[in-house]
Amino acid sequence: MRTRLNDLVKERLGTFGLIAPSIAQCAVGAAIAWVVAIELLGHPRPFFAPISVLICVGVGLGQRLRRVVELVVGVSLGVGVGDLLVSWIGSGAWQLALVVGLAMTVAVLLNSGALFVAQAGSSAVLVATLVPTEGAGGLDRMADALTGGVIGIAAVALLPASPFAIAAKHLSAVLDALSTVLEQAAQAIERRDADLAAEALEEARTTQTAVEEFGAALQTSKEITMISPLHWHRRARLSRHETAAVPVDLALRNARVLARRTLSSLGEASPPPAALAEAMREVSEAALLLQLELGAGREPTLARQALLAVAARERPRELGFSAHVIIAQLRSVVVDLLQATGMDHVEATAALTPLDEPARRD
Repeated sequence: MRTRLNDLVKERLGTFGLIAPSIAQCAVGAAIAWVVAIELLGHPRPFFAPISVLICVGVGLGQRLRRVVELVVGVSLGVGVGDLLVSWIGSGAWQLALVVGLAMTVAVLLNSGALFVAQAGSSAVLVATLVPTEGAGGLDRMADALTGGVIGIAAVALLPASPFAIAAKHLSAVLDALSTVLEQAAQAIERRDADLAAEALEEARTTQTAVEEFGAALQTSKEITMISPLHWHRRARLSRHETAAVPVDLALRNARVLARRTLSSLGEASPPPAALAEAMREVSEAALLLQLELGAGREPTLARQALLAVAARERPRELGFSAHVIIAQLRSVVVDLLQATGMDHVEATAALTPLDEPARRD
């Protein structure tokens, strides 16, 4: 129980370490937007300036820069349309329906993105129901929203989260998932345990979420290095994660087929030999090596050497159908991971032992 609590605390602290820069962006950006709107624009209560900062930075944690811009413009549009109409027709149920309908209609005509339209409508609701119009001009709050949005984007650029840490954390989760699937499949073969093989298959089926989260994190990291001068020098370091993105996705897809065939093979007359489990475990360990080396920002030479050793290993003979499929998928995983280390496809494929020749032991 204490171990699980310690692990949970470590996980939360690690998450906080990644999110802390964004908290600082929100806090500092909101204060600056408030001061700018009061001192430079002369608005006495610029409610939407700090709110726009929070919305902009919050979306910027895991969304594309284009969506951040859409959100800022959507806020400004909703505030502008809502403020102008409410100042003319007042507040009430039918006024609310009219304001929201017009704001969203204008948003659809300008940009059909769901986030853009929804933000325009929700901002119009705020203006029509919560914010009094006395003492503010029809375009004042629209200017506040734009000011806050610009300052929010500047905060992402000048007080950014570490792009390398964001990408490394999510790639680590993908490689850890791959290693776990291969290790569980190897144990299932060694123990002739169909239940354990079923667990490996279930684990493999849940890995796509990690891949998708890594893709989003990598996109966010690339955008930070694009807009933030503080992290321009990290582009080369981040390129290793870009190189690994597609191959590790393919490796996990092949691992899913491998796990399914592992379960099938345990019901055949000739189950897979222990040597196949040993090869799986070696690939699993190589995936962890790749995780460590890329996480440290190093060239993954040790992982590449380990994978090349597996690729040259002698294959078991006289296997059942499912076992042959397992070997084919494991070879594909090896090729994928070699490409993740930086090798091209032709070179990685050439490293495999030819199917019609026995391999040589070093």
